[in-house]
Amino acid sequence: MTIVYVCFAVYILAVNFYAFRFLKSQKEGYETDGEIRGDGKLLLSALLGGAIAVYVSMFLLHFRLGNLFFMIFMPLLAVLNVYCFFLGFRGIYLFL
Repeated sequence: MTIVYVCFAVYILAVNFYAFRFLKSQKEGYETDGEIRGDGKLLLSALLGGAIAVYVSMFLLHFRLGNLFFMIFMPLLAVLNVYCFFLGFRGIYLFL
Protein backbone atom coordinates (compact mmCIF):
# COMPACT_ATOMS: atom_id res chain seq x y z
CA MET A 1 0.00 0.00 0.00
CA THR A 2 2.83 2.39 0.80
CA ILE A 3 4.40 1.83 -2.61
CA VAL A 4 1.24 3.14 -4.27
CA TYR A 5 1.43 6.36 -2.22
CA VAL A 6 5.11 6.74 -3.09
CA CYS A 7 4.47 6.19 -6.80
CA PHE A 8 1.63 8.71 -6.76
CA ALA A 9 3.79 11.31 -4.98
CA VAL A 10 6.68 10.74 -7.40
CA TYR A 11 4.28 11.18 -10.33
CA ILE A 12 3.05 14.50 -8.94
CA LEU A 13 6.59 15.75 -8.37
CA ALA A 14 7.75 14.62 -11.81
CA VAL A 15 4.89 16.29 -13.67
CA ASN A 16 5.38 19.54 -11.77
CA PHE A 17 9.13 19.47 -12.41
CA TYR A 18 8.55 18.85 -16.13
CA ALA A 19 6.04 21.70 -16.30
CA PHE A 20 8.48 24.10 -14.65
CA ARG A 21 11.35 23.07 -16.94
CA PHE A 22 9.12 23.31 -20.01
CA LEU A 23 8.02 26.86 -19.20
CA LYS A 24 11.65 27.79 -18.53
CA SER A 25 12.72 26.36 -21.89
CA GLN A 26 9.83 28.23 -23.53
CA LYS A 27 11.11 31.47 -22.05
CA GLU A 28 14.67 30.76 -23.21
CA GLY A 29 13.38 30.00 -26.70
CA TYR A 30 11.39 33.21 -26.72
CA GLU A 31 14.46 35.22 -25.73
CA THR A 32 16.55 33.73 -28.57
CA ASP A 33 13.97 33.39 -31.37
CA GLY A 34 11.28 35.86 -30.32
CA GLU A 35 8.64 33.20 -30.89
CA ILE A 36 6.59 31.17 -28.39
CA ARG A 37 6.14 27.51 -29.26
CA GLY A 38 4.58 24.57 -27.47
CA ASP A 39 1.41 25.90 -25.88
CA GLY A 40 -0.26 22.54 -26.42
CA LYS A 41 2.47 20.74 -24.50
CA LEU A 42 2.24 23.31 -21.74
CA LEU A 43 -1.52 22.83 -21.44
CA LEU A 44 -1.11 19.05 -21.50
CA SER A 45 1.43 19.13 -18.70
CA ALA A 46 -0.92 21.37 -16.72
CA LEU A 47 -3.83 19.00 -17.29
CA LEU A 48 -1.75 16.03 -16.17
CA GLY A 49 -1.07 17.68 -12.83
CA GLY A 50 1.46 20.45 -13.35
CA ALA A 51 -0.83 23.46 -13.25
CA ILE A 52 0.56 24.64 -9.93
CA ALA A 53 4.10 24.58 -11.24
CA VAL A 54 3.11 26.40 -14.43
CA TYR A 55 1.27 29.12 -12.52
CA VAL A 56 4.03 29.63 -9.96
CA SER A 57 6.80 29.57 -12.55
CA MET A 58 4.95 32.18 -14.62
CA PHE A 59 5.40 34.58 -11.72
CA LEU A 60 8.93 33.46 -10.84
CA LEU A 61 10.17 33.84 -14.41
CA HIS A 62 8.00 36.89 -15.24
CA PHE A 63 6.90 35.18 -18.43
CA ARG A 64 3.45 34.92 -20.05
CA LEU A 65 1.84 37.17 -17.43
CA GLY A 66 0.06 39.14 -20.13
CA ASN A 67 -1.71 36.07 -21.49
CA LEU A 68 -5.23 36.31 -20.11
CA PHE A 69 -6.07 32.69 -20.93
CA PHE A 70 -3.20 31.34 -18.83
CA MET A 71 -3.81 33.80 -16.00
CA ILE A 72 -7.43 32.64 -15.65
CA PHE A 73 -7.19 28.98 -16.68
CA MET A 74 -4.13 27.93 -14.67
CA PRO A 75 -5.45 28.81 -11.19
CA LEU A 76 -8.73 27.05 -11.96
CA LEU A 77 -6.87 24.03 -13.22
CA ALA A 78 -4.56 24.13 -10.19
CA VAL A 79 -7.57 23.94 -7.85
CA LEU A 80 -8.90 21.01 -9.87
CA ASN A 81 -5.50 19.30 -9.71
CA VAL A 82 -5.27 19.72 -5.93
CA TYR A 83 -8.78 18.33 -5.53
CA CYS A 84 -7.93 15.31 -7.69
CA PHE A 85 -4.70 14.74 -5.75
CA PHE A 86 -6.66 14.92 -2.51
CA LEU A 87 -9.15 12.37 -3.78
CA GLY A 88 -6.32 10.20 -5.01
CA PHE A 89 -4.52 10.13 -1.68
CA ARG A 90 -7.71 9.83 0.36
CA GLY A 91 -9.39 7.14 -1.64
CA ILE A 92 -6.47 5.23 -3.07
CA TYR A 93 -7.37 2.14 -1.04
CA LEU A 94 -10.55 1.80 -3.11
CA PHE A 95 -8.51 0.83 -6.17
CA LEU A 96 -6.64 -2.06 -4.53
